[in-house]
Amino acid sequence: MNQIEAAKNNIVTDEMKYCAEAEGIPAMELCQDIMNGYTVITKNRIRNIKPLAVGKNLKTKVNANIGSSGDSYNIESELEKLFAAMDSGADAVMDLSTGGNIIEFRREILKNSSVPVGTVPLYEAFQPVMENGAAGSDSYINIMNKFDPEYLFEVIERQCEEGVDFITVHCGLTLEAIRKMNRQARIMGIVSRGGSLIASWMIKNNRENPLYESYDRLLKIARKNDVVLSLGDGLRPGSLADATDRAQVSELITLGELQKKALEGGVQVIIEGPGHVPLNQVETNIRLEKSLCNGAPFYVLGPLVTDIAPGYDHITSAIGGAIAAGAGADFLCYVTPAEHLRLPSVADVKEGVIAAKIAAHAGDIAKGVKGAIEKDITMSRNRRAMNWEAQYESSLDPGKAREIRASLPLKDDKVCSMCSSYCSIKLNASFK
Repeated sequence: MNQIEAAKNNIVTDEMKYCAEAEGIPAMELCQDIMNGYTVITKNRIRNIKPLAVGKNLKTKVNANIGSSGDSYNIESELEKLFAAMDSGADAVMDLSTGGNIIEFRREILKNSSVPVGTVPLYEAFQPVMENGAAGSDSYINIMNKFDPEYLFEVIERQCEEGVDFITVHCGLTLEAIRKMNRQARIMGIVSRGGSLIASWMIKNNRENPLYESYDRLLKIARKNDVVLSLGDGLRPGSLADATDRAQVSELITLGELQKKALEGGVQVIIEGPGHVPLNQVETNIRLEKSLCNGAPFYVLGPLVTDIAPGYDHITSAIGGAIAAGAGADFLCYVTPAEHLRLPSVADVKEGVIAAKIAAHAGDIAKGVKGAIEKDITMSRNRRAMNWEAQYESSLDPGKAREIRASLPLKDDKVCSMCSSYCSIKLNASFK
């Protein structure tokens, strides 16, 4: 019996009990939200990890992307990033490997991760034809002619059997959605890596998306090990000018229909969202998803609220992420300073996670998540008491806080070098 089946029978599973306690909500309330598709629990049946709940009235969660590319594939390096992500407080990780032995990479990440692990099976399914065609001028033809949809489903089944907790599947990217995108002449076109792969095959062969066409088969595979489907936004905007256009919304409508079908079939679903979105459209995008996708958990990349800050996109995404979380987004995918430039380093991963956690927490305060503001009140009280050690421990990154404070000599160890003897808190003591 999986989580949805249990919920439909008013059975509170051990995973529900654990998550309810972690979130500080009644277990039966969580059970009902899982039954209605408002919340999911990300934990493959065979994995020995703590379950993670994502959804309605819960703390906003943060995911960190790691993984190799064709230019850089070193498992030790990716494991370092995994540990950095977990140490920095990531609630989940996604292995987005596209280069090297990605099967072995995934197995090592699964073995070493204490948090849920997600993947994009399309990457593994396309790897053989991408690598075989890359050296020749006919690489595009190889990809379009040699990709086998049957192999894609074999990959999905194998990954689910290996223990992957959630998978991104671009099921809503249909031929009709692509036609709508082409009619409006986007600046950036398709920026989703998985979306561009499957769309290119669909266009070249004039065939429908196999993930859409054989959706029932996908549901059967996912249901077996209670793997959460993260319905990917293959037409997410990669430019502010492309945000909230007909193609994006058309795909979102399809994803809402597929979410309902999955729920009826006993499969948990989250919906993926943009992307590059102007500040004034972020809340609109959240409301659209919640309306069109039946209140399903929303997993957003950023959103990035400006296109002109390479090297600082952890900041552009944190701004958008805070607004998104405050408006009801449930799951933030981090963006690192290396976004749009290269694979992230270990330091980039840490910065990306902390920035996303700041955004998530700010959003939780705005939407009144239980216990969120209390953390800030604790920090304020520690500041008032000039208890530096307690301030460090109340912070998201104690090590950095200690390092910065210790970097300049202090005449008075009660204050900081910003105000020194002009410290307002120290002067406040005389008001009592």
